[in-house]
Amino acid sequence: MLFSKRRENRFICLFLAFAILCCGFWLAPITVHATLEELQAEAEARKYLPIQTNEIDNWPVGPAISAESAILMDANTGVILYAKDIHKKSYPASTTKLLTCLIAMERGNLDDMVTFSHEAVFSLPAGSSHMGMDEGESITLEQCLYGILVGSANEVANAVGEYISGSIDEFVSDMNERAAELGCTDSHFVNTNGLPDDNHYTTVYDLALIASAFFQNEMLCKIGNTARYHFEPTATQPDDFYKVNKHQMINGEIVYEGVLGGKTGYTDLARQTLVTCAERNGMKLVCVVFKEESPTQFTDTVKLFDYGFNNFQVMNISENESRYQIEPSGFLQTGNDIFGSSKPILSIDSDSYVIIPNTISFEDLDTDIDYSISDENRIAQISYSYHDTYVGSAYLNLASDTASTYEFDTIIETTDVSVERIEPEPSHTNTIFINVKKVLVGILLFAGIVILLFIVRAIIMNNRNARRRRNRVKRRQNRRERLRSDLDDFDF
Repeated sequence: MLFSKRRENRFICLFLAFAILCCGFWLAPITVHATLEELQAEAEARKYLPIQTNEIDNWPVGPAISAESAILMDANTGVILYAKDIHKKSYPASTTKLLTCLIAMERGNLDDMVTFSHEAVFSLPAGSSHMGMDEGESITLEQCLYGILVGSANEVANAVGEYISGSIDEFVSDMNERAAELGCTDSHFVNTNGLPDDNHYTTVYDLALIASAFFQNEMLCKIGNTARYHFEPTATQPDDFYKVNKHQMINGEIVYEGVLGGKTGYTDLARQTLVTCAERNGMKLVCVVFKEESPTQFTDTVKLFDYGFNNFQVMNISENESRYQIEPSGFLQTGNDIFGSSKPILSIDSDSYVIIPNTISFEDLDTDIDYSISDENRIAQISYSYHDTYVGSAYLNLASDTASTYEFDTIIETTDVSVERIEPEPSHTNTIFINVKKVLVGILLFAGIVILLFIVRAIIMNNRNARRRRNRVKRRQNRRERLRSDLDDFDF
């Protein structure tokens, strides 16, 4: 009896040992990772990778960071202040969701209800980020955006894709199409949420373009800058819970002035990825870092923002440009008021600016003019660069009142502009006016000068005539006096 029990225990032990060996054999490819020391060594080595913007003459030296690739870009102009291997194709992880939310905001209605399908919920791998939505439940699109940007919920991204495009696959096609429209050339997306896939990749440059469009939307900025969101129970969603943003510059762990929002990301292959936007000193900067180790994705982002805000300045182009400035052309103006409420036909866009290092001046910039502009109110674009590095651009605008009346040649030498008259289209009523106020002032001025000349001439003539009369009178008096004197000599 005792022998049988021992034998049974030995059998159990052998079975457990065999099971552990089998599990180790099958799970080894999945669970074996680089050690912490190896990851830290790789991160330290990445600090010595080349930074392309540091190679620009007289450009501020950027910080050495442990990201494999990184970019600091102005969201309004596309000017790149810091570049480290910005076109390297990498896994973006959950930062993919910025594009998902951008499309949802552009094409959806925040009050619409989004229902969760079986595929949206159960197509996710075990252990991936979610917020516990069940098949058949529904929440508003606005709540979905909070779930994606604050909670990084993968099933919510799937459900939003189905709501917008009818299916996840169709939405993914829309993602690639929208990315191409934004100028992305090294990106390909295969899912809505950034889950690992060899064919799901982008670059920090492409993602900065996507983020620049994302952070132009005030509602997306508000949602993406939310530290904590409360999901309350409803008739279509019974749970009461909170989601907390893991972005340390948003949830208060790292306080940074001017942060507008951002998105975290992580997978074993991508490592830590991060997108953040901050605004200061007239600059709205987007920072993207790929392949970092926590928490340096946040500290390196702070370093890059400090680098940008402390070493660069914004300069308005129209206020500083003298080489191509178009001055008012006298009588010829455009407007709808014949008494002078008008403006010059040509002008440089007053809202455009360049972003340049604090150590250089506007006069140090090189310019290039592009006349292949399709917009009827713009005849050329002036691009500015410093040592072949783009720093901003401005449009040379044709006043909107004249767009259908005049066509400008593509030859501009400083302030010399060639104008060709064309017949206006019947549907347009825009007109070039002569500034009557200036004409009237000119006529009055001319008339005043003429009248003044007449008055002066009359005065001169009157003076001459008066002298002649005085002379005649004097001669008569002299003759009379001589006659009296002659008569006095005789004694009658």
